[in-house]
Amino acid sequence: MVRASRLVKRYGRTRALDGLDLDVQRGQVHGFLGPNGAGKSTTIKALLGQLRLHAGSLTAFGLDPWRNAPRVHGRLAYVPGDVSLGPGLTGGECIDVLGRFQGSQDLRRRDELIERFELDPTKRARTYSKGNRQKVALVAALACVAELYVFDEPTSGLDPLMEAEFQEVVRELRAQGGTVLLSSHILAEVEALCDAVTIIRSGRTVASGTLDELRAGTTLAVQAVTPGQVPDLTRVPGVTHLKSTSDSGAIRTELTVARRALPEVLDVLARARPSDLVVTPPSLEQLFLGHYEDDTHHIAEDARFAGAVS
Repeated sequence: MVRASRLVKRYGRTRALDGLDLDVQRGQVHGFLGPNGAGKSTTIKALLGQLRLHAGSLTAFGLDPWRNAPRVHGRLAYVPGDVSLGPGLTGGECIDVLGRFQGSQDLRRRDELIERFELDPTKRARTYSKGNRQKVALVAALACVAELYVFDEPTSGLDPLMEAEFQEVVRELRAQGGTVLLSSHILAEVEALCDAVTIIRSGRTVASGTLDELRAGTTLAVQAVTPGQVPDLTRVPGVTHLKSTSDSGAIRTELTVARRALPEVLDVLARARPSDLVVTPPSLEQLFLGHYEDDTHHIAEDARFAGAVS
């Protein structure tokens, strides 16, 4: 559905995109992650045909978005993270205008979504909070019949109940074979929804794949509660961050371990007769932060880009 290879976009001497790759498969919910200024919104603007790239290849549905913007827009729906609406129009009128731009609005679906997102469509847009403006954009996009839904911080300003409703709608889209590109700072949301994830930094792709693929080769967190001291685990290759504490007479042992060493660690822990044992793979947040916390130069660079080119 979307294929980007070695994208480059410059603003003066700053490279907003610096060789970025992205591949979104049909029927997939694909997370697109990076801090402010990493190049996410620049990539999405290029996908929408709103800017010309300096180098690289980008296609949506096999089409060049810059040369075929009307054809591309007729097959996708888009929600930005910061929505501006005509202040004198009602919410319902804004939804209808946006739907006509895309050209395939389903009126029954529109009314269903207005109810699900608890939006009053009779109020003027000037009276709406940020969250309600976001609801207008979501209803307008989701009421369209599209092959690809592009969401750039779509739940910005929504309360937790509406965030949960959005997640449910995305799950329904996926079950119906829809394709979603989701850029979000809410990593738990991405982890709950996405089949695959692309992480970018300073305009470059640093990791891409399913969560299982991204977790391959990473360490696992292990926690055990035992009645007595656990045999020495420092001798097991691959064990790090080992610590033990006493808790109401029991011993709580925490450690991280390379996957290859997990069977040996579990064998050692089993000899201590644990009453509780938990093995946890790294969360998406841990995977994401792992690509940033090891390089202060890039963190500083990302901060310099923030708000300027994303």
